[in-house]
Amino acid sequence: MRKALRWVLAFVVLIGTASLGTASAGAATAAKTDIKDRILAIEGMSLVEEKPVEGYRYFVLNYEQPIDHRQPKLGTFKQRISILHKSEDRPTVFFTSGYGLRTNPSRSEPTRIVDGNQVSMEYRFFSPSRPDPADWTKLDIWQAASDQHRIFTALSGIYDQKWVSTGGSKGGMTATYYRRFYPQDMDGTVAYVAPNNVRNKEDSSYDRFFAGVSTPECRKRLAAVERESLVRRDEMVERYEKWATDEGYTFDLYGSADRAYEVLALDLVWAFWQYQDEAQCKDVPDPDVPTDELYAFMDRVVGFDFGTDQGVSPYAPYYYQAGTQLGWPTVQTPQLDGLLRYPGIQHPRNVVPRDIPMPSFDKRAMRDIDRWVYKRSSEMLFINGENDPWRAEPFRVGKHGKDTHIYVAPGANHGANIARLKQDDRLAATRTLLRWAGQDYAEPSMRSASPQPLVPHDPKLDKPMVDKRPPALP
Repeated sequence: MRKALRWVLAFVVLIGTASLGTASAGAATAAKTDIKDRILAIEGMSLVEEKPVEGYRYFVLNYEQPIDHRQPKLGTFKQRISILHKSEDRPTVFFTSGYGLRTNPSRSEPTRIVDGNQVSMEYRFFSPSRPDPADWTKLDIWQAASDQHRIFTALSGIYDQKWVSTGGSKGGMTATYYRRFYPQDMDGTVAYVAPNNVRNKEDSSYDRFFAGVSTPECRKRLAAVERESLVRRDEMVERYEKWATDEGYTFDLYGSADRAYEVLALDLVWAFWQYQDEAQCKDVPDPDVPTDELYAFMDRVVGFDFGTDQGVSPYAPYYYQAGTQLGWPTVQTPQLDGLLRYPGIQHPRNVVPRDIPMPSFDKRAMRDIDRWVYKRSSEMLFINGENDPWRAEPFRVGKHGKDTHIYVAPGANHGANIARLKQDDRLAATRTLLRWAGQDYAEPSMRSASPQPLVPHDPKLDKPMVDKRPPALP
């Protein structure tokens, strides 16, 4: 039934809306036509470039999307996607980071596990996938989910086997929202390290996380160096300003190097647990180290470039969404009393350019997603890291969830994945994913009690599910 529905959806997209034109369904679906020609026969699809990669064909493409899916006649923009093509008879993984698009060939963990094709999408309003002029009110989770739905329906006439959506962090959030609004598109979803900020003004779960993560000794060392970073603020900011001047960085968004530095100091402990392993607690310096050493530690953990305009500006679409729908975490810092100068400096509005209006925060958006996941989700895997701060507010599943599973990778940070789960969990998650992709009994070797990824790891092609981004960004 679902396969038949996909052909209907593909046909609808191929004939197009009145504003987007029509396409030749025959050219797009003819089995003997070269795969590039079949893809480019889809109305609104254009080739940016094809890059060589062993065992696949790899295309970077633009796909014409409505600025507003509710009112397509208002205009269109070009959204970048990529296709890592294996074969039309393999399952397809739909990947998004929730941010920009990697334009070099890469493979997500689910793609390797199921030995499939991979369609990757750049999230709307991340450059260059941004309308011009940009109506920022059209940047919301439903519009983005509708982008995915339209890409899926356009390609499902070519890739007509099973589909699984995935993403890490904000990409995991995006994959979840997509399933909420279009629950019948995918045969399964794997959401990695996806936070669930249900009530934006109630963030005590983060305080509890930081009070209990790792060992008391490690927490004490981090708290001491965090405080010292602000005790020596003047020395540190002097170095920061000189570095920025030498490198051509600016601080217009935050207003000054001092204000940007306070943000980074507040993010130090969060960034440590988001991206460092617990074993690196031994590398946390004593608070009395020379200032140069303290500065180097902060740069390594937080990244001073992420306080500059050049480091923050590419993420304006995320900050816009955080301030209007997604929410953002607020952590209590009594250990820093008397050292902070800029209350509320971490509010997303401070890093969204002032010429972009921001509507008031919609507190209903995440509550709706949370309720759907808890009561109605199906065929979903949530993979979280034990030591990841974003796990403080995870998705949860109630008794009516159907084939939805939540796993926690022991000791893992924001890079948690299926491979890092405990053995029983890893085997169960792998078996479930293979089943959703229609691969559980395709080969005799898959009938064993120990299912494995269908293709071996390739360090050049297999990339982490989450790239390092500014601190406290999912």
